[in-house]
Amino acid sequence: MSENILKKIIDNKKIKINKLKKEISIDYLSEKINENKSYFQFKDKILKNHNNDKISIIAEIKKASPSAGIIIKDYNPVDIATIYKSNNVTCLSVLTEEDFFLGNLIHISKIKQKIDLPILCKDFFFDKFQVHLAKSYGADAILIILAGISEEEANQLYEEANKLKMTAIVEVHTIQEAKNALKYTEALIGINNRNLKTLKTDINTTYDIYNILAKHPQPLISESGIKNKNELLQIKNKTKIKTFLIGESILKNLDKNNIFSVL
Repeated sequence: MSENILKKIIDNKKIKINKLKKEISIDYLSEKINENKSYFQFKDKILKNHNNDKISIIAEIKKASPSAGIIIKDYNPVDIATIYKSNNVTCLSVLTEEDFFLGNLIHISKIKQKIDLPILCKDFFFDKFQVHLAKSYGADAILIILAGISEEEANQLYEEANKLKMTAIVEVHTIQEAKNALKYTEALIGINNRNLKTLKTDINTTYDIYNILAKHPQPLISESGIKNKNELLQIKNKTKIKTFLIGESILKNLDKNNIFSVL
């Protein structure tokens, strides 16, 4: 039996966040949020493309992952964001988890100083404190992974994101999670082709789950495991999904990647 990587990451994150909550108040984070003028409406940009029948790519920025190991040795998030911007990506996803993905929230702030694109804080959220924390660094969207948290925790994260005028991306991997996600009517729903408990990837996950989510009022996202332009277009043609979160396949081939040509 494979080790549950997701549980291991979240258990580790809980220790860090509980320590941080003793050091930093929500009031302090609110002050930082009010001082920050770099925010964008993440969902609105996706929605505009969707309504105009255009493809959106949420391009991921990460140094490493448990499944791939070190992806980029000389990791410079701002340089990667600059390449993505020059290739007309719609939004950015920045991995901020420190121990398993070697990320950091400060990467969002540094990118925002140079690049005017909406940013998803890609991390493992379970506490509404984290929503304020992410926004204080300049994040425009948060990730709610249904496989890793309780329904009550997911509800609280969703409500807090809405209060802070952030986009919530509710991530699902199974049919039951997809059914549970439908109540989050303001959220984007992401179908993760990677099983976060085993790290195995299967594009068929998008096809298996799509019909359950087809009537959701917001755009759907196909996430992970999309290797090339042909796979992307195949998903678009077989479903009505026009938004794709892509990381490793473009990070490993930044200079000459044909996926960007769909934009």
